[in-house]
Amino acid sequence: MPNPFQSFESRDRHQTFDEIYGEPENFLEIAVINPITHGTGSGMYTDYEIVCKTNIPAFKKKSSRVRRRYSDFDSFRKTLELEVRRVVIPKLPEKSFLTTNKFNDQFIEDRRIGLEKFLTVVAGHPLIQTGSKSLLSFVQDDRWDKRKFE
Repeated sequence: MPNPFQSFESRDRHQTFDEIYGEPENFLEIAVINPITHGTGSGMYTDYEIVCKTNIPAFKKKSSRVRRRYSDFDSFRKTLELEVRRVVIPKLPEKSFLTTNKFNDQFIEDRRIGLEKFLTVVAGHPLIQTGSKSLLSFVQDDRWDKRKFE
């Protein structure tokens, strides 16, 4: 039903191609991809690539790619809990205490999916998106240093 308060000119105006298919006013896309396991023996660890694309002015870069370990996600989550007290921060996927499971392909993929879900939920929250310096650093800075936020 047409809006009765809208003039005929604006109601009958056709949207341009850019209005229909162009970049949305504010968007933030985050993916956690490409897990890589490094090292040998007790020095083994897996890190994940975080790909971020956005046009939100608070972010320093329009696109970025950084690598983070599970322990980085854990320290980021703890930092967020202190930084943004009015928001309930979701849990991370479970940590494996069995070294035989830790580097299993299925475990790594399940963890990647869980980390991506965590980051998507956190980054999608309006208060965190616009008010968290640690989020900006976590998804865009080459090195994550939780001490910057203590």
